[in-house]
Amino acid sequence: MSADESKWGIAHVHASFNNTIITITDLTGAETLAKSSGGTVVKQNRDEASPYAAMQMAEVVAEEVQAQGIEGVHVRVRGPGGNQQTNPGPGAQATIRALARAGLEIGRIEDVTPIPHDGTRSAKSSGF
Repeated sequence: MSADESKWGIAHVHASFNNTIITITDLTGAETLAKSSGGTVVKQNRDEASPYAAMQMAEVVAEEVQAQGIEGVHVRVRGPGGNQQTNPGPGAQATIRALARAGLEIGRIEDVTPIPHDGTRSAKSSGF
C-alpha cells in the first residue's frame, strides 16, 4: 500500500425495527474492526432502534476505526428482509449521517437486504 492511498473499511448496518447493529470490517469483510448495537448506548429497550441510539453508536464506532487508521467506509445497509419488511428501520439513515459527521468519508451505499426468491410461505394475512 502506497503512502498516498487511504485505508478503507466496510460498515455493515443492520437496521431492524427493534434494534440497529453496526459492524465495521476491513475491505475483505473477514476482520471485524469495531462493532456496536443499540443496547450498548441506551437504557430502555424501546429506544434501541431509534435514530438517537444509531447516532451515538456511529460516533463510538467511528472513533474506534479512525484510531486504527481507517479514513473512509463503504456502507452496506440491511433491513429485516425475508418475509418481513424489506425497507430498513429508523436507525439506518441516522447511522450514515453520523458516520459522515464523525469525519469518515462515505463511499458506496448499497442495500444488502435479503430477498427470498420464493422461500418459505408468508404469515397469514389478517382479514382486512
